[in-house]
Amino acid sequence: MNDKQIVGEKAVEFVKDGMVLGLGTGSTVQYTIQKLGELVKEGLNIKGIPTSIQTERLAKEVGIPITNFSEIQRIDLAIDGADEVNPNLELIKGGGGALLREKIIAKAAKKFIVVADPSKMVMKLGQFRLPVEVIQFGMEMTEKQIRELGLIPEIRLNETSPFVTDNGNFIFDCSIPDNVESEIIEQELNMIPGVVENGLFVGITDLVITLDQQKKVILLSK
Repeated sequence: MNDKQIVGEKAVEFVKDGMVLGLGTGSTVQYTIQKLGELVKEGLNIKGIPTSIQTERLAKEVGIPITNFSEIQRIDLAIDGADEVNPNLELIKGGGGALLREKIIAKAAKKFIVVADPSKMVMKLGQFRLPVEVIQFGMEMTEKQIRELGLIPEIRLNETSPFVTDNGNFIFDCSIPDNVESEIIEQELNMIPGVVENGLFVGITDLVITLDQQKKVILLSK
């Protein structure tokens, strides 16, 4: 069993019968979803709200009933991965391009759990470039205003053409300078017209499941 599978399956222990779950996107949380599918076949009663078309496809394949925001009153628990996690449990997310739906679901959930193998744990955010989702109209002006904040944006490509999110938007992957404060830059980016959302998750995470140097599961909370 690899690191991602260990932490991904550990998160299932926090799922209770009758819950509405936010289902994240990525290579670690796919193990959570696959394990949940096994438990559904054994009688676990849950509903899932997926953060991406990719996750919705996987959830349906393993037999997890899918719901949406018009049908539910709450999200009990959201489980997702991360591209980076710092000691304050702040995250960079969006490597898979699903950051907008991931943040909507994480903020709507009563509890937000992040599953992360040890390679994602960092002292300071920023080695992984920060994804910023933008609408296509006026993207050149949006890019200019992102640069004015001190970030260095580069359009994400799918081979030779721009990568398009599930929402029909583009993504700038941004290098961020060392002196940037996560909470401030998150707010400043989202004040730019044309920016839909960014991949900084600040003050949202309740619990991180990862491994220590001996490959033992550890739970990190504030």
